[in-house]
Amino acid sequence: MRKPYVLLLGLFLALLVAPAPAHAADNGSWSVYPAASKVAARPYFYLSADPGTTIEDKVVVANRTGQPLSFRLYAADAYNTPRDGGFAVRTVQEKQRGVGAWAKPAKSRVTVPAHGQVTVPFALHVPEGAEPGDHPGALVALDEQIDKGGGSLALGVQRAVAARVYLRVGGPTLPAIAVENVHIVHHQPLVPGLGDSTATISYTLHNTGNVTLDPKVELRAEGLFGRTLLARNLSRIPSELLPGQRVHLTEPWRGAPQLDWGDVTLTASAQDTRESASASFFALPWLVAVILLAVAAVGAVLLIRARRVRALPSVPVRPSRPAATTPSRRRSSPSARP
Repeated sequence: MRKPYVLLLGLFLALLVAPAPAHAADNGSWSVYPAASKVAARPYFYLSADPGTTIEDKVVVANRTGQPLSFRLYAADAYNTPRDGGFAVRTVQEKQRGVGAWAKPAKSRVTVPAHGQVTVPFALHVPEGAEPGDHPGALVALDEQIDKGGGSLALGVQRAVAARVYLRVGGPTLPAIAVENVHIVHHQPLVPGLGDSTATISYTLHNTGNVTLDPKVELRAEGLFGRTLLARNLSRIPSELLPGQRVHLTEPWRGAPQLDWGDVTLTASAQDTRESASASFFALPWLVAVILLAVAAVGAVLLIRARRVRALPSVPVRPSRPAATTPSRRRSSPSARP
């Protein structure tokens, strides 16, 4: 019986996340890294160029296995993953607009011998009219072999490793950041005081400038009468927010108030830019909310009934007829005769 295979469309790219200065991007089977310069080894490609100029450099693909490996070699644009802000690159099927369109390896396919390496030159041409600022990307070595795995329903996975490219195009630079879509959701216990009260604060960080930012975010919550309920610096934010990218983040708030009314303010700062955004909240336990809702519903019903009673027209009462009077007859008494 043939196994049904499902090709996993997502491309698993092993990217160098930790800023270790001399390590290549590596998945255990092969690695991709810049060719060493005369000065020192480079962890990434750090390039700068003006519009209309061309840069030439070399990338190394090393095979760490005991058999030859073949790769598709291509350049790709980088972006932040929407949910956690991780550094990711476009797949070969996606449209490239920056480094992915400007960099061209001398070979699009390479075969690397067992325990060997291949150095491939590439040229990066920055077109006239290119926007100044940072254009992050990567040079990707994609294994075109599909790993089918095992089991009755196997997932076909293509693996790739990429060496990051940090390109800055000459011209004016503008660091700018925005905080958008601040929202808070409370998770209240059914009975006040019996259980923990938590909240989830969601927001979006948006790099509106043209340079890569290392943002810092401060969270502050105030209740009634300006009482400070929460004040802290957030840690679960991306260390690299690429130009034009939006990242949707959440922050848990343990010990959130069960009954309060106030505001949550998020302030993002990076380099010479600083922006804030706020959202109001009204914390109310479920049981109290249900009771208030029931009281309000009963009150509304009683009010509607009272208005209807007052609005009913009064029925006019017809006056009763006066009793008919019978004319009295005068009896003439016989006159006494003499």
